[in-house]
Amino acid sequence: MAKPIDLVINGKPYKLHCDPETPLLTALRDELGLTGTKYGCGEGQCGACTVLLGGVPRRSCQIPVSVAASKAVTTIEGLEKDGHLHPVQQAFLDAGAFQCAYCTSGMILSSVGLLSTNPTPSSAEIAQSLQGNICRCGTYSRVMEAVHQAAKAMQGRGR
Repeated sequence: MAKPIDLVINGKPYKLHCDPETPLLTALRDELGLTGTKYGCGEGQCGACTVLLGGVPRRSCQIPVSVAASKAVTTIEGLEKDGHLHPVQQAFLDAGAFQCAYCTSGMILSSVGLLSTNPTPSSAEIAQSLQGNICRCGTYSRVMEAVHQAAKAMQGRGR
């Protein structure tokens, strides 16, 4: 039997009994029922599985749970606080920055990661940061608008 792996996901401790090489995405979805993180390509190319690992956007399909054990993991489910959406989540809703929404959680987490290090990004910086997040519906202009809206909202509330 595999040695238990301790993870902290969305601020809560979990003990998983799985192979240390199990992709974090698989553990999140299949073991913990956190299905907001999506399986897209399984190769780290589409961004649908993006989570924050130690505050940095990472592709959870490419991260073994053994690596995640040493860092805080934030999924889309962990952004809401006390019944209030994170400003990026709210901005995505307000801007209609999704259509089918399959890419949305990855886009939001990548945007949160960007705004945590660059609170006033230019459009070019947003585009660069989201380069690895693919939207099949083509809502990129609304995503850009949402990130700018979120940046303004976060500035106004002191993050």
